[in-house]
Amino acid sequence: MDITFPTRRFGGYIFDCDGTIADTMPLHFCAWTRAIEEAGGEFPEELFYSWGGKPTNVIVEQLNAMFGLSLDVGQTARKKEDYYLASVAEVRPVAPVLEFARGIYGTAPMAIASGGHHELVDATLGALGIAGLFDAVVCAEDYARGKPAPDPFLEAARRIGVPPGECVVFEDSPTGIEAADAAGMAHVFIPTALRARG
Repeated sequence: MDITFPTRRFGGYIFDCDGTIADTMPLHFCAWTRAIEEAGGEFPEELFYSWGGKPTNVIVEQLNAMFGLSLDVGQTARKKEDYYLASVAEVRPVAPVLEFARGIYGTAPMAIASGGHHELVDATLGALGIAGLFDAVVCAEDYARGKPAPDPFLEAARRIGVPPGECVVFEDSPTGIEAADAAGMAHVFIPTALRARG
């Protein structure tokens, strides 16, 4: 499946990070698997991908509820993120999305809107050498409600000075698409099959 990139011009372009412009999801899955298995739990791969875009702490809380675990939320999240950071040099781009972003650079403001924390997102963008492409980077510390609430995208639109209705969102998860719809923004879906082509 290919990406249907927009042919019309938008006032602002907002990209999710993980799985959308950066092919980080396999690295995140490995980090989650290691952290959860060390604590005696499990995180099925299908469930991991269906929860794309959810904040780290929320994922731990939901794993506890779903599997009857008693994982310490803060410690488990920190361990998972440390494992990810240790592997961030291995990250690769989702090549078609990055090519599109480079093509519109300088013609309209662009932002990242992620459910991840700045520490991880900034490290990912740095590893790819693309932090300078974006006029704003919005992460979990910057809004009250994570996806599927519209807050991440609305905050990104506010920071780049573009009305929500004039923005388009690039997303790889159902949670993120729901958030884009809630924000009143157009969206482009990035299919899983395109990951790891970069």
